[in-house]
Amino acid sequence: MPSTLRPARRVPASAEVVALGRRHGLDAVGVAPATAFATTRRHLERRKAAGLHAGMRFTYLRPERSCDPSRALPGARALVVAALGYRRTDSADAPAGTATRDDEGRLAGAGSGAGPRPTLDGPPERGAVPPVGRVARYAWDDHYGPLRDALAEVARSLEAEGWRTRVLADDNALVDREAAYRAGLGWYGKNANLLLPGQGSWFVLGSVVTDAPLAPTDRRVDDGCGTCTRCHDGCPTGAIVAPGVVDARRCLAWLLQIEGPFPREHRVALGDRLYGCDDCQEVCPPNRRSERHAAAPPAGEGAQPTVDLLDLLAAGDDELLDRHGRWYVPRRQARYLRRNALVVLGNVADPGDPRVVAALRRALADDDGLVRAHAVWAARRLGRDDLLPGGPGGLGGSDDPDPLVRDELTAPVEPR
Repeated sequence: MPSTLRPARRVPASAEVVALGRRHGLDAVGVAPATAFATTRRHLERRKAAGLHAGMRFTYLRPERSCDPSRALPGARALVVAALGYRRTDSADAPAGTATRDDEGRLAGAGSGAGPRPTLDGPPERGAVPPVGRVARYAWDDHYGPLRDALAEVARSLEAEGWRTRVLADDNALVDREAAYRAGLGWYGKNANLLLPGQGSWFVLGSVVTDAPLAPTDRRVDDGCGTCTRCHDGCPTGAIVAPGVVDARRCLAWLLQIEGPFPREHRVALGDRLYGCDDCQEVCPPNRRSERHAAAPPAGEGAQPTVDLLDLLAAGDDELLDRHGRWYVPRRQARYLRRNALVVLGNVADPGDPRVVAALRRALADDDGLVRAHAVWAARRLGRDDLLPGGPGGLGGSDDPDPLVRDELTAPVEPR
C-alpha cells in the first residue's frame, strides 16, 4: 500500500534566514516566536480607552488582531523581523526658515519669520526661495517598497521548503515594533520608537509571518535610554506623556493626518512641518551618535525632503494625490494637504511676497470652507488682515456660510 505521508520539510537554521535577509539589503534581521503579544494588547486597549489614540485606527483598530500573529497567518510559528534604515542626507542646502540642531540635538534656529519685513506686496527679491514645508525623513522616499521586496525574498526561500508565509510591513495586522523587540532587534525608547543598538531609530520595520518552526535568535535588548529625557523635553507639544507613551492628541505627526480642522492650539508649534515630525528622533542621543560615527548616504534622486508650498496650493486635486500618494491623506482628499500647507504658510512665509499674497487670495476664495478657514488663520498669522473678506478685521466675512470660517475670523491668533 503506497504511503500517504508527506515528505519532511526542512526547517532552515535561523542564521541562514538572517543571512539571506542581510544579503538582500536588510540592516538587521531577527527571529521571534509567533506567540500573541498579550502585554502589548493590554497597553493598546488601555490607551485607547483613555483617548490617547485620538481616533487613530491602524493597530488600535483591532488589538486582538494586531497583537496575534496567528490572525495574520493561521498556524503561525515564527516571525522573521527586519529593519531597513532610512536615514539620508539632503543634498540641497537647508532652505530658509528650516530648523537646525547642534551636535547635542538642541534646536539652534527655527522658521519664526524673524527679521525686518519687506514692503508689503513688493516684488520678491531676485532668486528668492519660495516658502517650503518640511517632510519627515521616512516619507522622503518609498522605503517600504525595498523592505517588502527583501522580506519577499525571505518568504520565497521558506515557501521553497514547503512552508507558508505572509509579508507584513506598515500593516495594521501586526504591531511591528513589538515584533522587532521580541526578535532582539532593539529596545523601546521613551519616544515609543524602537532603537537598534549603536544605530538608533531611523528604520522602517516589517515581518515575515510563517508556520516554519524557526528557532528564536537573540535575547531581547536591554533598555538603553537610562535617565535621558531628551525626547520628552524636545517634543514641541509635550506629546510624550510617560516613558514610551505618546498622546496622539498632541502629536504633530498624527495631527497632520486627522480629519477636520488642524487643532488651533498646535498650529504655531507645527512650524514648517508639512508631513510628519522627527523632533523626538533628532534630539535622541543614540541617533546623534550614529550620525557622527557613520555618514548617511545621500537621498535618492526622487527624494522629497521639502515641498514648495505655493506650488502645492496651486495644484489640482488629482495632481496632489498623484504627487503625494505615499502619504496618509485622510479619505484621500486633497483638501487636507491644502489645510496643512496653509498652516505652514502662516508660520514661515514672507507676508510681503506677492506670490504668497496671491496664494492666500485664492485660498480665501476657495469653495471648500475648510480651506477658507485655514487661509483666514494664515493671513491673520502673517499680519495680513487686509486680505480678509471685508478688509481689516474681516467683518465682511461674518456672513460666510461655513461656521469654521466665521470661527477663524474671531478666534485669537498669535501674529508673527
